[in-house]
Amino acid sequence: MNARLAYLLHLADNALVLGQRNAEWTGHGPILEEDIAMSNITLDLIGQARLLYQLAAKIAGGNATEDSLAYFRDAHDFRNYTLLELPHHAPLVGYAQSGLDFATTIVRNFLYGTLMVLAWDALKASAEPELAAIAEKSVKEARYHLQHSRDWLVKLGDGTDDSRQRTQAALDHLYPYTREFWAGSALEEAALADGIGIDMATLQPHWEAIVDAALAEATLHKPEARGYVSEGKLGIHSEHLGYLLAEMQSLARAMPDARW
Repeated sequence: MNARLAYLLHLADNALVLGQRNAEWTGHGPILEEDIAMSNITLDLIGQARLLYQLAAKIAGGNATEDSLAYFRDAHDFRNYTLLELPHHAPLVGYAQSGLDFATTIVRNFLYGTLMVLAWDALKASAEPELAAIAEKSVKEARYHLQHSRDWLVKLGDGTDDSRQRTQAALDHLYPYTREFWAGSALEEAALADGIGIDMATLQPHWEAIVDAALAEATLHKPEARGYVSEGKLGIHSEHLGYLLAEMQSLARAMPDARW
């Protein structure tokens, strides 16, 4: 797989997987306004994924389409960050009473949204013109996603004792997964050498500054990031991605020749 195709799939898989996760809130938002907001964020992410898969299919050639890339690849072929495939609760978030925990969703969207505002802005200078155009559009959406999640992060962190405890627990659980953002990979190195990608390490100081400022305002403590560095972008995923894809891909695989 050439560098351009692999890098585009990495970006597309990130958007698709997080979009699928956030879609689980549709009809289950804590208030109607947030139900609608989360659905809009989901549609933005799926829209980004579609544009990226369309470009990837053009580069792949043959019978590749946006649908084949989204629905007919297995978990080990996906290159999304592990952070994005995790469910809205986890064993380490011991207070969770159901499959949907709003604090977990907000923290994840904030950590990833901060990254993508910086990444899309840098990708506007990509040597791949169509990717640069996608970045130009996507950075505007990412700024809204970041604003939404940051506002809620502050409300929850600097809210009641219960909301602060829940948000801190979610942050403690999810923050270590952000180390994957900065771990080098052959995929990203090849894309950078090809002129299509960016050097993620250059974004880290800016990302940490934005995160630190938000956490301070939210009266939350940044946990220490240590231990195993997840490797989703290398195709090594948690058990959760397989279940997510099984649900997302089931209809397309059951009716592969369907036309909508």
